[in-house]
Amino acid sequence: MKIFKLLIIFLFTYTFAFADKNMKIGSKGKESEISRTVKVMMYDNYYEPSSFQIKAGETIKFVVENAGMLVHEFNIANKMMHMKHQPEMIKMVENEILLADTIDKEKMKKMAKMDKAMAHSHSNSVLLEPKQKGEIIWKFDNAVNIEVACNVPGHYQVGMIAKVDIN
Repeated sequence: MKIFKLLIIFLFTYTFAFADKNMKIGSKGKESEISRTVKVMMYDNYYEPSSFQIKAGETIKFVVENAGMLVHEFNIANKMMHMKHQPEMIKMVENEILLADTIDKEKMKKMAKMDKAMAHSHSNSVLLEPKQKGEIIWKFDNAVNIEVACNVPGHYQVGMIAKVDIN
């Protein structure tokens, strides 16, 4: 039994260390450091453009527009972070905050007082209803293994992911 406990501790420690290494996704950028602006269109379950070429250390202003008929998210993260965020998005659906084509912002504010994950106020993400626009300023410092994805339930699974190549 003692060996089993040690194995669990080892696996947990190894997984945590591995996860920490892969959390390098960059940081919130400053307006004064923007090197370029990239316009992104979100359609129902795909992005235009479908990939991004980024220079290491570059600060980009993403101007994101939801041209689809459904709510969509533009989220800069690594795969592990997307997987961790998806249950929060499911919880938003279960609490009728996130509907197919609308976001109940009043309910979101109320629920966020009890559960901060319901606020959906992350500097690396924008959640938009159809015909809405949003912006993210992101600095790609120390960013590795990242992708842009929509974590609205089912959207990631059908491929609403954009590749990010950092040179």
